[in-house]
Amino acid sequence: MFYNPAMAGDRDLAVAFARARFPAASASGWDMLAATGVRGLRLFHESGGFRSMLLTEANPTAALVLAENARGYAGCRAVTADAHEPPAEAPFDYVDLDPYGSPLPLLETAVAAVRPGGVLAVTATDLMVLAGVQPGASERLYGARAVRGRLGPEGGLRILLARVARTARAAHRTIRPLLAYCRGHHLRAYLEVVEVDAGEGGDPVGTIDPATWEGPSLGPGGPFGPMWLGGLFAPALVSALEVPATAACPRETSSFLERLRGEATIDRPFYYEANVLARALGLSSPPARKPFLAALAAEGFRAAPTHARAEGIRTDAPRSVVEGVARRLGRT
Repeated sequence: MFYNPAMAGDRDLAVAFARARFPAASASGWDMLAATGVRGLRLFHESGGFRSMLLTEANPTAALVLAENARGYAGCRAVTADAHEPPAEAPFDYVDLDPYGSPLPLLETAVAAVRPGGVLAVTATDLMVLAGVQPGASERLYGARAVRGRLGPEGGLRILLARVARTARAAHRTIRPLLAYCRGHHLRAYLEVVEVDAGEGGDPVGTIDPATWEGPSLGPGGPFGPMWLGGLFAPALVSALEVPATAACPRETSSFLERLRGEATIDRPFYYEANVLARALGLSSPPARKPFLAALAAEGFRAAPTHARAEGIRTDAPRSVVEGVARRLGRT
């Protein structure tokens, strides 16, 4: 499939990101796997942040449609080409790697093609691997033990970020997540890529041992990872995101942005769900979300709904406090 209408809301978010990150029409971009061009052309035409956009596609059928779609957009160039090597125009201010499946085969090329201080946008749709649905596959492909179950998608996102960070370090670079999220069947991250000096401090990547972990329970097994244990958001950028006037799914995009803004200032690994807590603690009914959030705030901690799951709550409270609040508010 060369055009996926189900991803229209995600492309709305890409336009919102580009508008916030590149306020003037000065950035250069490369859409590595452009297909028929819908993502790259929307970024170029609707964000107002790009002076040029290179769109490459190796499939000859899609490339014909891409060339036709790109015609008339001054500053856009459609090329039938393989994306395994950086093009002559590299480096770019923005590189978009949006594959079907894993980004690993093209990840090294993508990192190398980003200008220092530029942005790498990367997607992964191999959630069966990254979220632990296929046992052992994440260890073979990403070198990390996956979190299984309801927290699996966020665990997969953090494993992906750790893998990108390792690739960047091999090129004497590091990444800074600006916006990284789980949504539906895919993971997506917008990462600032910066150069580092030899010997400079490492990335916030590590493993989680369930025996000593004070965050949400990750289930049996472990240790989990290596995974990215740092933040997923740049709060100032997230707060600047606005629904584009050209949005295909304005209501959906507005709702998603509202959740991102709320949790961007908390930004701790993983989240709680009231029904999961109730089951683990033997409560006959889970605590309602609003009183739950208010009670955590009264204890001096921050808490907000998460984008990752409809009923999820992200908080900086330790698990003992969260469970204590759940017991008070829920019924045994």
